[in-house]
Amino acid sequence: MEKEVIFDSNLHFEHQRWRSELDFWEDELKSFNNRLSELVTRWTKKEVLKQLEHYQNEFILHGGVIDGMREDIEEHEASIVGHSQMGKEILDIALVKKHLEFREHIETQRQIYADLKKEFFRFLAKHM
Repeated sequence: MEKEVIFDSNLHFEHQRWRSELDFWEDELKSFNNRLSELVTRWTKKEVLKQLEHYQNEFILHGGVIDGMREDIEEHEASIVGHSQMGKEILDIALVKKHLEFREHIETQRQIYADLKKEFFRFLAKHM
């Protein structure tokens, strides 16, 4: 059985993809918050305002998650750079394990964010 070799450059590339995805999510959240601002001026019903507050809180929480994920990526990048500076092209088991765990985390977050967007779009269709 042949072992898969994971190179620093492959992980770096994946980190770049993740950063781009996080940038996109952040831009979307700005747009969603603009929509919330529009709706606040249109609606006075407590029920709708409560839902608006719910989405505002969700977007704030998701923004915090994005910030945390960016920090995790930067920390891992620093580990990779340190590893590369030692003249090693292949990562050790601990760094790869950490990367794979983060990959699972971002995949989970993708699903959470996708579900939030679907829910928010349904809400917008009903109240815009």
